[in-house]
Amino acid sequence: MRPLKAKKYLGQHFLQDDNVCKQIVEAFNTRVQQPYTFLEIGPGKGALTSFLAQKQLPNLYLVEVDTDLVSFLKQSYPSLSNHIVEADFLTLDLATRWPGPIGVIGNFPYNISSQIFFKILHYRHQVQEVVCMVQKEVAERIVAQPGCKAYGIPSVLLQTFYKIDYLFTVGPELFKPIPKVHSAVIRLQRNGIQQLSCKETTFFNLVKLGFQQRRKKLRNALGGMRLPPNIMQLPLLTRRAEELQIEDFINLAHHIDNITV
Repeated sequence: MRPLKAKKYLGQHFLQDDNVCKQIVEAFNTRVQQPYTFLEIGPGKGALTSFLAQKQLPNLYLVEVDTDLVSFLKQSYPSLSNHIVEADFLTLDLATRWPGPIGVIGNFPYNISSQIFFKILHYRHQVQEVVCMVQKEVAERIVAQPGCKAYGIPSVLLQTFYKIDYLFTVGPELFKPIPKVHSAVIRLQRNGIQQLSCKETTFFNLVKLGFQQRRKKLRNALGGMRLPPNIMQLPLLTRRAEELQIEDFINLAHHIDNITV
């Protein structure tokens, strides 16, 4: 087989350090009760796969979009051959293909990592845990707290449904080709929130609209929602989205749901 080179258009940067790979896998809970599906997203040349394979997980699947890498993985890990899925993770219907609880692990491609997180958010009733490496800036946005410049839509939406830990930073020199940015490993673990006390559509829209004009006070940022005067007078609307706690967004959405025009 010809040498496998990273494809820039797929955002590929191959992690070369076994110690970091082992740390990532060890941070992933593989000791859960079955049935449980483990998905590795973007396995590449198998940097994490080699450590996952050692655990002999009966329900481990690899999802890889690159045809060349799929062939390489099938040759390198013949015992997993029937569990290597050539597909774009973003297009998969997880509920149909793997019903039941799911754990996700992977060194996410930089160019689609945000999309992967929103996909996971969509399937949050299935995806119980995520351990992943992403661009450091993306990781900082996800774990950011109110009042921080990085605090935004992903911070609020993901932290609403997941406990999130920033585990460690990974330098660019450990990859080939070397990226221009640092990376970070984070872990998301599903919390106990199954249903919000407001309509989810209201909550999601509120968060998105609030941060789309993050420098404006919410009273102005939410103008497109055409809220009645009794809602526009709420003290929360005199603040900016970046100043609100998750509970504030939920409470505000609850008020909006119960307005009487």
